[in-house]
Amino acid sequence: MHEVRLHGRGGQGAVLASAILAAALVEEGQNVMAIPAFGFERRGAPVVAFLRLSDTEIRRITNIYSPNIVVVIDPTVVRAVDVFQGMPPGGTFVLSTSKQVPDLALPSHLGKVAVCNAGHIAQEIFKRQITNTIMLGAFAKATGLVTVDSLEKALEGTHFRDAGLKQNIEAVRRGFAETTVVDLGKEKAA
Repeated sequence: MHEVRLHGRGGQGAVLASAILAAALVEEGQNVMAIPAFGFERRGAPVVAFLRLSDTEIRRITNIYSPNIVVVIDPTVVRAVDVFQGMPPGGTFVLSTSKQVPDLALPSHLGKVAVCNAGHIAQEIFKRQITNTIMLGAFAKATGLVTVDSLEKALEGTHFRDAGLKQNIEAVRRGFAETTVVDLGKEKAA
């Protein structure tokens, strides 16, 4: 079983990204539980969404406290929230940033880190900083848990239409293609 936490800011589509990812994982034959977190979030405030996936039936319906995969769709969130809270040793961290992995301040227990300059890609595709679908492509590359094809099929089932759909499919593809993944060689704790 994998547990995923997505961090973003209100208005950037973190909750929508978790729903799209859930639909894509179902397309892959996974059992999925998406858990959006709603509260006093407002545009620009830190937002979090959760997802649990497994190739067997999911019986656990609790909140997610120890995600083994964390996706940050807005790099400024790391200054406001402890995005590493609860991550077990060997976890995968996927970050939207223009920096390279050696330039990041990371905890020593991470197993894999993936970086994608999603802000730059978003400016080219959308002309604004909406990075959620780009980071779904980054998630796919970093984890291998979902394919770009399944993400595209999930996008087709959303409210995106015409040019918006084409832009978001391009965003997923570029997120996948332009993500750098570094395996830090840390194994999961026994």
